[in-house]
Amino acid sequence: MGKIKRAVSKRKDEVRINERIRVPQVRLVDEAGQMLGVMGTRDALETAKERGFDLVMVSPNASPPVCRIMDYGKYKYEQSKKASKSKKKQHVVHVKEVKMRPGIEKHDYDFKMKHARRFLESNDKVKFSLIFRGREVTHLEIGQRVMERVAKDLEEIANVEVRPKREGHALIMIVAPKPGFVKKPVEKAKDSGEEENAEDKELRPIETEKEEGS
Repeated sequence: MGKIKRAVSKRKDEVRINERIRVPQVRLVDEAGQMLGVMGTRDALETAKERGFDLVMVSPNASPPVCRIMDYGKYKYEQSKKASKSKKKQHVVHVKEVKMRPGIEKHDYDFKMKHARRFLESNDKVKFSLIFRGREVTHLEIGQRVMERVAKDLEEIANVEVRPKREGHALIMIVAPKPGFVKKPVEKAKDSGEEENAEDKELRPIETEKEEGS
């Protein structure tokens, strides 16, 4: 039964062109967008062929269905290009994790924050996980202070999306890049006189998503 439903759905979504249009009458629109009126489907198909185009049903639910004269091959190609261009512009937001310890030292903290900034500059969210060991979990206030420090150090470029909360033996907080916060690697490249190399370096993805604490 499932296979039958999928097959019916596929046929329903299929665009009907030329001889696949089997209704008796259609409302015809020419290649310039001019309405030619209602006519028999055979006459509409002949009109399209005489002009060197295809007859494409664009509104099958209308009464009668609306068909348009067009170069269907060119139309599909242009739609494919638009979809591909739109997909390239999209950025999939990832949540990168940075792990810390309650007694984190300054050099380690600076190292973690450097990576967090790079994640945010790539328009990704960052999940800070402060890991407690043993009885350290009884001193959540220490972890809270570390999280407050993180939020303050990143306040210019990030908003706290999930405030610090306990999950098992960890305190977690999630920050997201502020709207409109973008890095401009090309401008930096022009200043240094190494446009392509600098741009590639700035846009190179970070291979490790999780930064382990010591």
